[in-house]
Amino acid sequence: MRITSCGITDVGIKRTNNEDAFLINDDLNLFVVCDGMGGHVGGEMASCIAVNTVEEVLASMEALPLGSNAEDTAEATREKLRYAIRLAGKRIYDKANVEPEFKGMGTTVLVLLVQGSQAYVGHVGDSRAYLIRSDTIEQLTEDHSLVNEKVRAGLLTTEEARRHKLRNIITRSLGYQEEVDVDIQVRPVRQDDLFLLCTDGLSNLVDPAEMGETLRTLALQPALKRLVDLACTRGGEDNITTLVTRIEEVS
Repeated sequence: MRITSCGITDVGIKRTNNEDAFLINDDLNLFVVCDGMGGHVGGEMASCIAVNTVEEVLASMEALPLGSNAEDTAEATREKLRYAIRLAGKRIYDKANVEPEFKGMGTTVLVLLVQGSQAYVGHVGDSRAYLIRSDTIEQLTEDHSLVNEKVRAGLLTTEEARRHKLRNIITRSLGYQEEVDVDIQVRPVRQDDLFLLCTDGLSNLVDPAEMGETLRTLALQPALKRLVDLACTRGGEDNITTLVTRIEEVS
């Protein structure tokens, strides 16, 4: 497996501090994006704990014995990813409960782990993962948010949800409760697939079609810079973080 990756984070136009965090670990083929909440100190702390915990746990994973079948490998990797994310949530929850200055902190988390010919995507919150393949872009994750629940119920359109005054209210995050449900999916990867991970500072202001077109026509780093600049020109009301991986060769 050979992967090219890069990431960028920006404070945006309206905020004075950046509570987002991201991780690129090319040795593990591990990529993480988090959007912290809970004020300057709390949000930064929560997203940092999440990134560090996920990396710590997945770096310590023991390889399955040779001869393990694909189904066993996939299930074991799912469970390790789920455990890493849940442990991150518990650490945030525990710290918030013993240190008053961190009370109420939390974070979204979005993890991409590529192993063999499979991509494992785990998430909690409304940070998003997209798959760009050939001329299409597909949103892989389902927002854990109030407005998305209204979209699913047919009460709002996707466009109305993007502009809704309650669009930043999420229904699931790390840190607000001791245990959290984690959504995990497994996708086969192909050569030239692009995975885009981003916080809502980007997805609220830039259409998926614009993301796909930009990444198809520019090199990765300039493409991400253009997307962030585009979000800033449209208000930049939140921190903006985005990360992209290209599958150059499948093992």
